This record gives sequence, structure tokens and C-alpha cells, in this order.
Amino acid sequence: MTQFTSILVANRGEIALRIMRTARAMGIKCIAVYTEADAQSPHVSFADQAVCIGTGPVGDSYLDAAKVLAAAKETGAQAVHPGYGFLSENAGFAASCTEAGLTFIGPSAESIALMGNKAAAKRRMIEAGVPCVPGYEGADQSPAVLQAKAAQIGLPVMIKAAAGGGGRGMRLVTSEVEFISALELAKSEALSAFGSEEMILEKAVLYPRHVEIQIFADASGHTIHLGERDCSVQRRHQKVVEEAPCPVMTPDLRSEMGTAAVEAARAINYLGAGTVEFLLDENGAFYFLEMNTRLQVEHPVTEMVTGLDLVALQIRVARGEALGLLQEDVAMTGHAIEVRLYAEDPGQGFLPQSGQISLWKPATGPGIRVDAGIASGQEVSAFYDPMLAKVIAHGATRAEALERLIAALGDTVIFGPACNLDFLMDVLGHAEFASGSATTSFIGEHFDPLVPPKISRADLALAATLIYRADQTVLAKQAETPAELLGWSSQGALHARLVLEAAGEKVTVLLREGRDGIRVQVGEAEHHLQQQGDCLRLDGLRMDLRSHLMVGDELFLATGRRVMKMTRLRAGISAVGATGGGETRAPMHGNLLELCVSQGDRVEVGTRLAVLEAMKMQHEILAEVAGCVGEVAVTAPSQVKVGDLLVLIEQEMDAQENRQ
Repeated sequence: MTQFTSILVANRGEIALRIMRTARAMGIKCIAVYTEADAQSPHVSFADQAVCIGTGPVGDSYLDAAKVLAAAKETGAQAVHPGYGFLSENAGFAASCTEAGLTFIGPSAESIALMGNKAAAKRRMIEAGVPCVPGYEGADQSPAVLQAKAAQIGLPVMIKAAAGGGGRGMRLVTSEVEFISALELAKSEALSAFGSEEMILEKAVLYPRHVEIQIFADASGHTIHLGERDCSVQRRHQKVVEEAPCPVMTPDLRSEMGTAAVEAARAINYLGAGTVEFLLDENGAFYFLEMNTRLQVEHPVTEMVTGLDLVALQIRVARGEALGLLQEDVAMTGHAIEVRLYAEDPGQGFLPQSGQISLWKPATGPGIRVDAGIASGQEVSAFYDPMLAKVIAHGATRAEALERLIAALGDTVIFGPACNLDFLMDVLGHAEFASGSATTSFIGEHFDPLVPPKISRADLALAATLIYRADQTVLAKQAETPAELLGWSSQGALHARLVLEAAGEKVTVLLREGRDGIRVQVGEAEHHLQQQGDCLRLDGLRMDLRSHLMVGDELFLATGRRVMKMTRLRAGISAVGATGGGETRAPMHGNLLELCVSQGDRVEVGTRLAVLEAMKMQHEILAEVAGCVGEVAVTAPSQVKVGDLLVLIEQEMDAQENRQ
């Protein structure tokens, strides 16, 4: 037995907070590490002790094993929990913890190293008799050999980083002409994310489900599985929705997949929590995809259907205790569904966002769990993954869990950087998802390209009224005017004119206040708003206004259907971030890795101009107009801020006028 009474959590955000809550409930001292960018993060204030390990960039902080180990030594920590991401699957870090006399809450360094390399892992799984997708995992990494192997396997193929996962360093190739460019992008992303550009190739299994099995093993070798999770709803190979159990699972298939996962764990002498991921085709055949040697982001759905605390189990087996569960003890009750709330703008190709969270009010209710590591007033940094929170719902049936989750998202209020909340509600409300038939192609088929919902004239009328009321309140305070006289003057009812920017559209709104409420004209439409106490009616219908907040000239509005941001434009002021003509500006803070054009180059719509790395992903910046590059305003590599001018393109008409 290895007893410890203190744990350093080598992570940040929601997972750090989630781990510490269980540890504290077990009477264990919790130690946090953080950066200057994370100083206001809830996981820092929750911890019993916290150590700053850097300014912000992950390479100089959360990924710096020496700094994490120094923090453990400084605080007298006895164990380290890596969470997920960062150093969680770094075999060298696990070994260093052991060498430093710390208990690493996870598998051995040898197991991590083996399963962390997709090529080696696949070879071991083939030896263990676990079904695998046909592919190439050889040592020769020359582009010519990889392209030849891809042709031999047969297109389409997946190019994958051998050293990592999470969608980074991964590209689907459907034609020979795109292979080399896709390979170069995948290698560059993998080298940046994982420090290795080794690739493997796999035959692309089209329209599969992504089903993973949660396994657990103790120090005696006793290994069981805790059922499956369906993680098929993905965008760019990153999970968006996860659920347990899988909607198409049968007892026989669960037993077969569970047995394969347990054998995979036994084949590498595994210890602790791990996940074996499979592709499940429409005929019920399944293939090994990879093994994650850590706790998964989506572990809460397993906890909610099994009633088990997976972090508590991790701590117990790390102490050398027996798992205390037999396979027949594991039962799945009801259904659980989880969604990931990201700071990203679906209307701009899901570009990651940063900035201050003006208001955060998570949902509550029967069967609802929210795992978050954010707070009102906190800054969302561009240095880290854009996931903000996870919202999970449990119900007696899948339908009940889905109803509760949709209602919870409607009750969730997050004002600040753009987020994917509305997109998640659209996904959950889609008939194909509701029927349980969604595969990994679901988002691509139904939400690509994504058509951002337009803000309705009724919502604009409501927003204009709220802004108008805020103006009147300010004026009343300045002039010490009684509330009952707001909106009136000696000449009678007041008229107001506002110009709003919403979803890229500039709209003029006219308001006229009378004794029966406010008449609001938006374009050709006129709306009537009335307010009696907390009851607000629009055109006679009661409005379900969950929350609203004015921050400067920005109005955030949550209606239970959508979360919206509208900007009040004043004379001489344009909407924030507005660009025109051939200006290509940085869509987010990040590291400009590559410039692909020079002054004088001719470009077409869609020409790659630059590659920007932000929030652990690489983003291609493409030309939105055709023309000639008139100016390259930055150099690479360099750090850029959102809105910085990158490239100026002289459009066809501009170029002609300049020549005349």
C-alpha cells in the first residue's frame, strides 16, 4: 500500500477542479499549479495551496515537467494527478514522478509510452488479437512511401499523428492530389502539439460510430470494463456530444467489445483508468482505434449511469488498494448525455475565441451536472484549449436525458466570447440525433457548411428596447427624474433612433414610447413591447427573457432559445472587428506560423494566405477575395492579436482603378 495525503493536480480549468473536489472529499490536501493567465481561475482559489509556474504559454508552464515537479517538491506533494491533456500521456513525466518519489495517479510509464504511439499500439493490439483497421504503421516516413502506402491501402485514408490524438495531426484524404499537402499540415500540427511528426495511415471507415469502452485495472492485474460511451458526434475529429450507453448497443455486442478492451489492457499490464476506443460499422463489426491512458473528458456520463466516482477509483488503485468490483457488479442505469461548451464562433468557422466572461450562470435541475472551471469576470486565454464547461444530463431513458439537457442549455447563461451554445442546441434538436442514429458523419452532413441563424426582427426589437431603457435609466439618475416619468417630456412621448450591429448586419431601429408601451420599428416591421413588473410581452406574447447584460455598447441577451450579442453603433464608430475589401485580419490571438504569399502575388478566393496556431489547433487563413497582394503587414513566426492586419489584397476593381 502507498498512502498519500496530498495531491498536486498538474492541470487547469474544469478537470483540475473536478479532481480536487473528489480528493478533498476523501480528506486529501489539494495543490494547484497555475499561470499568470490563469490566476483568477476557480481551480486556483479552490485549492489548499497553489504555485505559479509561468506566464501563460503551455510550453513554459503546464507542459514544462521540470516546473511541475519543482512545484510538487516545494509544496511537499506526495502524489500527482495529471488530469487529461498536457502531461497526462507523457511517459517521461510519469517516470520522473516515480523517480522523484511521487505517486503518479495513472498507468506506468511503459504503458503510456506503448499506447501513446499509435504505430506501436496498433502492432501490440494485432498481437493481442484485438480487431484493427487495415493501415500502415511502418518506420519509413518519407512522403513518397506514405503516399504509395496510401494508394496500396486504397482511398479514402486517414493520416494520423502516431504520438497524439484529439483531432490534432489528423487529416482525411479522399484524392491523390491532396495527399502531400494534407500530410504536410498533419505533420506540422503533430510536431507542434506532440513533438513528433511520425504518422500512421488507416483505411477510412466511412459512416461508423465512435464507441469507447471505459476500463479499470488494479495493481493485482484485476481488470474490468464499465460499459461504453458513444462519441460519434464530432467536428474535425473532436468530440462534441457523448452519451452512455450507446443507442445501438446490444448486450452481446457490449460483452464482445468489453472483452476486447479488457484484453487490450491486460496485454500491456495496465493500471488505473483507461479508455479503449473503437470504430463500430453499420454491420456491427468493430476495430481498435486507440487507447487513451488517462481519464477522459467525457467520463461524467459513465459516472452518472454507473454511480461510480472514477477519480476516487483512480486514487484508490494508485494507493495499491483492490478495485473492489467484479464485472458482474457493474450495472448501467438510465441514460446520460454530455455536451462540451467551447469558446468558439460557429458563425466564423468555429474559430476559437478569447476575452472576458461577463456573466456565467450554469443551469441547475434534476439530473443535471455541470463541470466547469470558469467564473464571471474571468479572462478566457488564447493560450489554452477553448473548452469552457461540460453540461451533462441523466434520465431514466434517453429521451428524458435529452429533454433535460436541451432545457439545461436553454437555462445556461454565458456572456462574453462567442460560444457554441446555440449550435449544441441545434445538434441536440436534430431529428437524426434524437432518433439515436447519428454517426461520425452527422455534423458534416447536416451542419457543414453551417448556416448561422439570423437574429430575428423581434429579437432586435427586444434588444433595442433594453438598450433604450438602459439609456433612460442613466439619464434619469443624472437628472434625478422619477421612474414613472421615464420616456416622457413636456412635448409628450419620446422618440429614439438606434443603430445596432447583429450577426454582421447593421440595422436601424426606431422607438416611440407611449402609455401602452413601446412601439419599435425594425425595417418594415413594427413590434409592440409592454412591461408589467417582471412580465415582458412582445406583440401580446410573453417573452421568456432569461438574462441580459449591457457591457459598454454591447448587449448580451439570453432568451432560452439563443444567446445573442448586439452592438450599439454610435456616430463615427464601426462594429468591433469589422473589416472591408481585401483586408485579411487575424481572427483570434495566436502564433502566426507561416505566411504563404508575398507582395505582388496573384491570389484567388480560397488561396491559403497564412497558418495561425491558436488554442492548440492550426487554422488556415484563406483569401476571401481575388486580386493582387498589395501588402504583407506581418512576419512569421510571430504573435498576433485579434484584428491585426495580416495581408492586404487589392481586389480586381481596386487594381484596375490604381492602374488608370
